[in-house]
Amino acid sequence: MPTIFTRIANGEIPSYKVAENEEYYAFLDINPLAKGHTLVIPKHVEDDYIFHLDDDVYLGLCAFAKKVAQAIKAAVPCKRVGVAVLGMEVPHTHIHLVPLNSEADLDFRKEKLALSADEFAAIAASIREEYEKL
Repeated sequence: MPTIFTRIANGEIPSYKVAENEEYYAFLDINPLAKGHTLVIPKHVEDDYIFHLDDDVYLGLCAFAKKVAQAIKAAVPCKRVGVAVLGMEVPHTHIHLVPLNSEADLDFRKEKLALSADEFAAIAASIREEYEKL
């Protein structure tokens, strides 16, 4: 059975897409720590632990995430984009990219933002526009 993230990447479940290529997919986290909090996944590998990925998939995922992070930084006011790889909640490797203004912004225990569909759509469009410029 495909993971929820595979189903999102395949278009079976709606998402706020930020970027995509043949191998990787980036979309807004629906329970974000900050506006622009994005998840980056490999499309064709469902392993739940990033260090199980073969080198080509791992390096490609990191390069794709770097480009997405650059787009987030350009689109969302922040000092930098933080990176977290936890992988505990969904059994599919994923990288969290979170806009940060302080280290405390990357605390997964804090209350998540409640954004409207319009806010999610506008943020995704803004990041996507920046991604396409890179």
